[in-house]
Amino acid sequence: MSVTTKALTPQFAVTAQLSVHDLPAVAAQGFRTVINNRPDGEGGISQPDSREFEAAAGTLGLHYVYLPVVSGAITTAQAQAMREALAAATGPVLAFCRSGARSAQLYGLATGQ
Repeated sequence: MSVTTKALTPQFAVTAQLSVHDLPAVAAQGFRTVINNRPDGEGGISQPDSREFEAAAGTLGLHYVYLPVVSGAITTAQAQAMREALAAATGPVLAFCRSGARSAQLYGLATGQ
């Protein structure tokens, strides 16, 4: 099983909401860092919790970053945190939120693209 991603650069891609069961496919696709931009509970009880993602990512050797942002309300501090996360990340990096759009917007703000 593969995860559908949208590459913004050769080292950075976005995708829609993942489940912890998607993480082996993420690793198999060559990603080394996963950034979760979706606040816990935003999608209700069906949305996996960031702690579940962190534990599952760790078992696969993936670096996991929880950087929640609210759609339409991304702050300068969050863009700076994303910039720092990208600088520290082992690539390639996959970021996700509900649809991938928020992660793409945050990436643009963090990198000036």
